[in-house]
Amino acid sequence: MNELKDREDFRPVAPVVLAERAHEWFDSRGKARIEAPFMLFVFDVLPDKAQLIPAVRHTDGTARVQTVSAAQNRLLHELLTEFEGHTGVPVLVNTSFNTRGEPVVCSPRDALESFWTSPLDALFIGSYLVEKTS
Repeated sequence: MNELKDREDFRPVAPVVLAERAHEWFDSRGKARIEAPFMLFVFDVLPDKAQLIPAVRHTDGTARVQTVSAAQNRLLHELLTEFEGHTGVPVLVNTSFNTRGEPVVCSPRDALESFWTSPLDALFIGSYLVEKTS
């Protein structure tokens, strides 16, 4: 991911996880549920899960977690649920959409400009798929 974004290797990416499953992957400090919809909190990755999500685990064993409930973002929740159904892992990588030195993408036009100047092969914008041809 850092190579795609032309960032330093040490820069972490974050996990986005189903809110109802986050406590099974991250240390919830005794709580039955983790609420972190805005990536403001850092949690320890549970030791038995660390090898399953190495891309989002910082060198100190922590991760800056974003939880997602169906009420907050139905489509992302469905994507995470589907991914978990295929892999057993309710966690995906979450990072900003921008390339080095450029601001974060804020519009479809920004997304297309960033896409065409990046090594990405495909881009979804809503229900549209844009692919580069070889």
